[in-house]
Amino acid sequence: MSTSSNTPQTPRATEQSSPARQDEARPQVIPKPEGWKQPMGPDGRPQLQFAQSQRVKQPPQHLADMTLPERIQRAKELGYPGFRAKQLSVHYFQHYTSDPAQMTDLPAGTRDELVNEFLPPLLTEVRRLRTDDGATIKFLWRLFDGALVESVLMRYRNRITLCISSQCGCGMNCPFCATGQNGLTRNMSTGEIVDQIVQANRAIVAGELDAPTAAEIAEEADHAGLGEEAEFAGEVERTGPQRVSNIVFMGMGEPLANYKRVMNAVHRMVDDAPEGLGMSARGITISTVGLVPAIRKLAAEDLPITFALSLHAPDDELRDELIPVNSRWKADEAIDAAYEYYEKTGRRVSIEYALIKDMNDHGWRADLLADKLNARGRGWVHVNPIPLNPTPGSIWTSSEPDITREFIARLEAKGVPTTLRDTRGKEIDGACGQLAASED
Repeated sequence: MSTSSNTPQTPRATEQSSPARQDEARPQVIPKPEGWKQPMGPDGRPQLQFAQSQRVKQPPQHLADMTLPERIQRAKELGYPGFRAKQLSVHYFQHYTSDPAQMTDLPAGTRDELVNEFLPPLLTEVRRLRTDDGATIKFLWRLFDGALVESVLMRYRNRITLCISSQCGCGMNCPFCATGQNGLTRNMSTGEIVDQIVQANRAIVAGELDAPTAAEIAEEADHAGLGEEAEFAGEVERTGPQRVSNIVFMGMGEPLANYKRVMNAVHRMVDDAPEGLGMSARGITISTVGLVPAIRKLAAEDLPITFALSLHAPDDELRDELIPVNSRWKADEAIDAAYEYYEKTGRRVSIEYALIKDMNDHGWRADLLADKLNARGRGWVHVNPIPLNPTPGSIWTSSEPDITREFIARLEAKGVPTTLRDTRGKEIDGACGQLAASED
């Protein structure tokens, strides 16, 4: 959706000559990679990867890659009664197991064969790191081809959130993100995406995730949880087994660059058991750096998921350098697409904004961001500033506390709902922008 004629625009020339910019006392740091060489294209711009190579080998087909009718049909093709596929689905999606020894309702003589056909191993745990309080766990997984990905499990006051990966690496080439330093290896399959949740649920059932302390609960009142700021959604079950209630596609990769598999995974999440996990769509957040056509496609899916736009700068002059995809779709185009998502779904949009010292945290940028959001209406958006999390080899750092407070205050003064996001998992390199999937 292009901005309507009555929507105020902020031309680049106007931004460059802004009196607020001239009056700004603090320096303007220009983004550049620190500690690694950023891949550049023939045009001298950061090289973007939207799709994996056609030569990349795909993982074996898994039960989670298929709908329940497709599983039943597959079972029949293999010479088994169709109901065996439903039994396997119950074990995987409701009991979180792929262990044939636990599937006593299956015939002993064919149990191993059924599991091999429908539940091939997709993610092998390499390592897990826990925060001192035990409320956050970062998993490092090895995939079938040796590729490494990470996911982060977090317990909040009354929900459990899992930050999941959708690609091996990332092709968006953002210079402040550890994941982007690796480039894109390949897209993850639907089964690989879903298996992160099933294995996390297995860890929860085993009692491996501690409850937050009273002090953390008090702090949580002042900070928002990852991906849940736009609208509080998906509470942990009060009775019965605990499980993941909220999913955020904010791990490794650009979710909308792996659109088909990500959406298939979302359907497995929300499909009723035993076809899927039976989760609430309102507890799922998909984040993007601004792939505008895919945002519009997502708006047409008719699923009440939460959408988050990683903006990080309201002006094209800076965003061109900070978010390389801005060379294709400018900030206003991305904001327009986000507003269209709200119009079509009625779901309030989240704007993610990593505050980087002396780079994008100037007060005039808070004003510009508020003006651009308000120009499209009120009540449709929520801004989530987050102090930048450190990455290896980078000298970039988070904004000073007083600057952070001023940035938030200026947004709120213009009527934009704003919540500072929690930086949980930072000490284990499990916070936003820190996932690099290294065995070191």
